[in-house]
Amino acid sequence: MSLNDEEAHAELLRLRASIDNIDAALVYMLAERFRCTQQVGRLKAEHALPASDPKREEQQVARLRALAEAAHLDPEFAEKWFNFVVAEVIRHHEAAAEERQS
Repeated sequence: MSLNDEEAHAELLRLRASIDNIDAALVYMLAERFRCTQQVGRLKAEHALPASDPKREEQQVARLRALAEAAHLDPEFAEKWFNFVVAEVIRHHEAAAEERQS
């Protein structure tokens, strides 16, 4: 391996280590987010509130799209990610409501 190849390989390893660290942080942040949304789900179930809040979701989509643009991230990607997460949250909220009813 030439020096340039060795430098490129070292840089690749450094970048991959950064990616691995970011992925770990994302997983822990998602776990924390779901802990919060589970509390919301229990609260909604206790008070017979609907699992979904379309107005809140619309506001969040707009906010996240703006954040994505500011961060130079594709807003479409940010919205897809949010919709994926919200679908799982709603599923949890519905399960909490069903559990409360039984």
